[in-house]
Amino acid sequence: MTVVTEPRALPASPLDPRRTSRIEDFALIGDMQSAALVGRDGSVDWLCLPRFDSPAIFASLLGTEEHGFWRLGPAHASDTPPPTAARRRYRGDSLILESEWDTPRGTVRVIDFMPPRDGAPQLIRIVEGVSGRVPMRSALRMRFSYGRIVPWVHTHEGRTVAVAGPDSVWYDTEAETYGKSLTTYADFTVAPGDRIAFTISWQPSHKEPPPLPEPEASLEATEDFWLEWVEHCTYHGPYREAVIRSLITLKALTYAPTGGIVAAPTTSLPEDIGGVRNWDYRYTWLRDAAITLSSLLNTGYREEARAWRGWLLRAVAGDPEHLQIMYGIAGERELGEAELDWLPGFENSSPVRVGNAAAHQLQLDVYGEVAETLHLAGQLGLEQDPDTSRLLISLVTFLESHWDQPDEGIWEVRGPRRHFVHSKVMAWTAVDRAVRLLESGVAEGPLEHWRTLREAIHRDVCERGFDKERNTFTQSYGSKELDSALLLIPQVGFLPPDDKRVIGTIEAIQRELSTPDGFLLRYPTCGDHIGVDGLGGDEGAFLACSFWLVDALVLIGRAGEARQLFEKLLALRSDLGLLAEEWDSRLQRQVGNYPQAFSHVGVVMSALGLLAAGAASGGVRR
Repeated sequence: MTVVTEPRALPASPLDPRRTSRIEDFALIGDMQSAALVGRDGSVDWLCLPRFDSPAIFASLLGTEEHGFWRLGPAHASDTPPPTAARRRYRGDSLILESEWDTPRGTVRVIDFMPPRDGAPQLIRIVEGVSGRVPMRSALRMRFSYGRIVPWVHTHEGRTVAVAGPDSVWYDTEAETYGKSLTTYADFTVAPGDRIAFTISWQPSHKEPPPLPEPEASLEATEDFWLEWVEHCTYHGPYREAVIRSLITLKALTYAPTGGIVAAPTTSLPEDIGGVRNWDYRYTWLRDAAITLSSLLNTGYREEARAWRGWLLRAVAGDPEHLQIMYGIAGERELGEAELDWLPGFENSSPVRVGNAAAHQLQLDVYGEVAETLHLAGQLGLEQDPDTSRLLISLVTFLESHWDQPDEGIWEVRGPRRHFVHSKVMAWTAVDRAVRLLESGVAEGPLEHWRTLREAIHRDVCERGFDKERNTFTQSYGSKELDSALLLIPQVGFLPPDDKRVIGTIEAIQRELSTPDGFLLRYPTCGDHIGVDGLGGDEGAFLACSFWLVDALVLIGRAGEARQLFEKLLALRSDLGLLAEEWDSRLQRQVGNYPQAFSHVGVVMSALGLLAAGAASGGVRR
């Protein structure tokens, strides 16, 4: 056994001045338990193992190369930036990435994927010669604990293994490797038909080594998995390519062992480049997961809904009155927030945060989103479940005595609580869905009492949350600000789409919250001042809200305008069809955690709405 390095703490270092990657320059690969981001230069700059929320072993996304990366691509001079791929794509309807470089000496392809897990998690990279003879280099720099710890790297029975504390990563390749500057390199040349594989596998450090990888068999199995999964999709309308890619992305954000769904696989990608609006999204928000499940249910994916329902029952078990807005992917309740001061952040956007202190906020809208998804599941054929009915009854029982309280709202404000109109509307939704459940005879409860409660909430919102002079609902009781979440009022049935108050609200939001390029902000921010959310700084257009505007325009009969906006939103996607949380209209680039489930849900649901509108008018645009 030859010792190459020993573990030690790694000091912070300044941002690499050569970093030019935008958020949308990264590709997603994953195995439905974790995910990696791969740059155009062939560098894996983000990977957490063994779970989405585990500490990263490659964290250069939020720092520098000193914080861990794995670059595989054509060899280049050390004083020049690595070349970027001339082309890249996903192989068909899968999550297998193919990147191709054209060099003076020929063309080479790198195939990146993470096989659906059956044992140790793996990231596999296969280099394939296409033409000529291309010199290649693999540079693997593993840094555990979000780039802070240099592991002990040594060989064991011919295999390279990196160990630090409870974690070990095993590196297997037929290429000859060598160590230099705490990095493992491989230099080799590929000709047409050559295929050279590289694999890393994670294993608890106290266990036996993981089995030797079988890259080619794993590639075939991974492709078969995705193609078979996509075959279950029932959507065959316009924009199908965009819908399928969004559905694959949403599936990739599902934690297979439990059915939990992460909001995004990243933390601290900034909503404002250089700003402080940097949050950890590697958890299961009930709201995001519920809306994600709605899109999957509406496109034929019942198994995911069944798994999420089971996750929900386990997560809430024993304490439904204290429903959290988010949980860990296995249902964990404690998600304490901390700052990683050794990471400078993406383009110096600090702090870098892990955990999320918003977990224990009061957000009354969550009850409505959960109730609506459970209701939709029953409507779309998911078998009735007595435990689910009891959960819904318990949640509405809690709302009876809490719906009239101020809360932090859908956007998790870190300022004072308010009587947010959207929260009240969603409380109404929860009660309405419970009333429908009782009316169906599936469950028993105080039907007349809840009918009265439903009317009381409705009356309160219309009296206290509506600005008669401007003909619009407002963000909170007594406020003048608007909020794009109000676009959901007709979606949940609180008021019909042809109600003048609904039309007035949609038009006011479009007028007052639109960016110069026609996308929507969530609500007004205050730049250098502290705004309603308790934070300074600004943020980009929130893509989910812009998709909500598409849906709202369809509902009020402006389908042509809705279609134009939808196509503008699709044009914001990366070359691989991926969307972050927001769009910075000033910088003309994506911002926020990536890829974002909320944004991809918008693609699916808006496509469904436009399809319905096209069918109703007698024509469908392809």
